[in-house]
Amino acid sequence: MKVFFHYQRFRFIWLAKPAGRHFHRNHQFCTPLTLADFEAINRCEKPLPKNFNFAGDVLDQWSQKEKSGERPDSLALWWVTGKGDEVKWSFRELGSLSRKAANVLTKSCGLQRGDRVAVILPRIPEWWLINVACMRTGLVFMPGTIQLTRKDILYRLQISKAKCIVASEEVAPTVESVVSECPNLKTKLLVSPQSQNGWLSFQELFQSASEEHSCVETGSHEPMAIYFTSGTTGSPKMAQHSQSSLGIGYALCGRYWLDLTSSDVMWNMSDTGWIKAAIGSVFSTWLRGACVFVHRMAQFDTDTFLDTLTTYPITTLCSAPTVYRMLVQKDLKRYNFKKLRHCLTGGEPLNPEVLEQWKAQTGLELYEGYGQTEVGIICANSKGQEIKPGSMGKGVSPYDVQIIDENGNILPSGKEGEIALRLQSTRPFCFFSEYVDNPEKTNATIRRNFYVTGDRGVMDSDGYFWFVGRADDVIISSGYRIGPFEVESALIEHPAVVESAVVSSPDPIRGEVVKAFVVLSAPFKSSNPETLTIELQDHVKKSTAPYKYPRKVEFVQELPKTITGKIKRNVLRDQEWGRA
Repeated sequence: MKVFFHYQRFRFIWLAKPAGRHFHRNHQFCTPLTLADFEAINRCEKPLPKNFNFAGDVLDQWSQKEKSGERPDSLALWWVTGKGDEVKWSFRELGSLSRKAANVLTKSCGLQRGDRVAVILPRIPEWWLINVACMRTGLVFMPGTIQLTRKDILYRLQISKAKCIVASEEVAPTVESVVSECPNLKTKLLVSPQSQNGWLSFQELFQSASEEHSCVETGSHEPMAIYFTSGTTGSPKMAQHSQSSLGIGYALCGRYWLDLTSSDVMWNMSDTGWIKAAIGSVFSTWLRGACVFVHRMAQFDTDTFLDTLTTYPITTLCSAPTVYRMLVQKDLKRYNFKKLRHCLTGGEPLNPEVLEQWKAQTGLELYEGYGQTEVGIICANSKGQEIKPGSMGKGVSPYDVQIIDENGNILPSGKEGEIALRLQSTRPFCFFSEYVDNPEKTNATIRRNFYVTGDRGVMDSDGYFWFVGRADDVIISSGYRIGPFEVESALIEHPAVVESAVVSSPDPIRGEVVKAFVVLSAPFKSSNPETLTIELQDHVKKSTAPYKYPRKVEFVQELPKTITGKIKRNVLRDQEWGRA
């Protein structure tokens, strides 16, 4: 069977011969694990198996069912460009193609189990192939957005000691500028129609790679992925997840929040660099045997978005509240969404007004969820549950979600405190394993017998949770987490800046945006404010990921005279939101 497609300036032929039996069994059990087993494990009703591998224990099971006729060949991945080109893979085809990719990583690139692989790719099919190939080979997958700058990429490659980077042509020149400073980096794999000196070509190696590959039998607690997550101070931390925390930990999420069945088509708009892509575009969806739908869409466009919903049989949609805020400004009653039945949102608080406008125009509810990179989905409005506008919903299994004070005492309903997860005698398997090489930060997440999220909230008498804000200074804008220290560090590099403080500021579309209060050096005090604002914004875009730049800049004579940057930010943030 051949699947033809092209994108950018080239055309590829994905050769997907019928797969042989590459069926991964968990030897702790006499029979393969089922979806019911995974859900029971996720509820902590069954013990976690000693060994688990998502590619072998989940994807290959669906492939085997297709081969044996237990279920028809079903789409696992459906990728479109919006310009007529598309890729459609069944689970059997995904199995064959990902085995070829696994051989590229191990045989052509010489990578070994446990090696860390940085992957910086846009929404293209190779992102999914590399992801699954890393599972099959026991490599540690480290995704990153293509918006990362030279400084970001250098930091990630150095601190992670990555052995390989897989990058697209948009990112390759930036990577090339830092490789001399990354002694652990041994292999550069380019996903592009163009070849480049010093880089291996994924396309060329993939075409000649064998489909024969035996999936490694990874331990349930063995590392699977590392996500870089921003904090209040310092550089992003490396949150490491295990094979089971991602591969089994989202089984209940797929059933109760995403409400997926094997006949659903799930469109999750998350950037490939974030864990939301793992939740909605890999683990939850494929655990349920559903189809992952992907639109290449390099930049969000409301017309393209709405045309896609009317053209394709998408049943389940997940996107950040910012997208819905933009969509409800359109006349949505003009559009006929073919199959859409379930809509989800998360990553930032959802305005009650947007929820009500979306339902009024489409007849569909918006089911908000709340979670973190470290522990996954914590609260959600599940299908069939009453929705209280403005609420994040109730705590989800297997978590016991509480509101606590600074001493770790549970607060009564109606009292504001920190959102926390009560721990039993052992750490839940669906938690992140650790912040790599940072035991102090890892230990700081625990207060008495609670995991503290760093977010503040309130629980009402019905058990619904309401988000109040971050306990630290992290800014959540359009679903992106932005540490103020990173932006302040970029600003101080500019000769015009003597001092700065970065806080969140209210915004009608994005919920909140980055705002910088800047004290200018003497030579720049007479500069045109508008021109200098643009100059500083451009400077930040070049120094760190563009989504972090301050959309608002206010020049001040001095900043609050406080001991720490955190208190300084608190004063300015309260002042900023008090004016809203």
